[in-house]
Amino acid sequence: MILCHISDSARYASMSAGLAMAIDWLQAHIDDDFIPGRYAIGDTPAGEVFVKVEDTALIPREKASLESHRRYIDIHVPLKSTETIGWAPTSGLKHSRQPYDESGDIEFFGDPAHSLLHIKVGQMAVFFPSDAHAPNIGLGRHRKLCIKIPV
Repeated sequence: MILCHISDSARYASMSAGLAMAIDWLQAHIDDDFIPGRYAIGDTPAGEVFVKVEDTALIPREKASLESHRRYIDIHVPLKSTETIGWAPTSGLKHSRQPYDESGDIEFFGDPAHSLLHIKVGQMAVFFPSDAHAPNIGLGRHRKLCIKIPV
């Protein structure tokens, strides 16, 4: 897991071509007006890098489930307000709430988060397949980007 300011994110671009593409796109477009939806960023040998612009309700911490992905790295970028996300290492989770769904590339867990991250506007959090995360914790609504990078 990586938590950093978007302006410092280029230091992580060498980790993969998809991550480099996503970081370049994010730095070039962070000041855009985003309309909710799914948008292509580009293609890598592993597949398409894309972004989902979400305008979603926040949920209480006790209702937030950890999720993990096997085929994608997620970059979460809050646009309007701080987003709290729970985190735990996927390898230590023992209570699958919903078995892995290959078509949606997601598994949900009943285990509690080990840590809470408070991601501020201007920051981004990168979650690898080894990082389970419980997004959208809080009160009210918020707008965010979720960039999906195939591995």
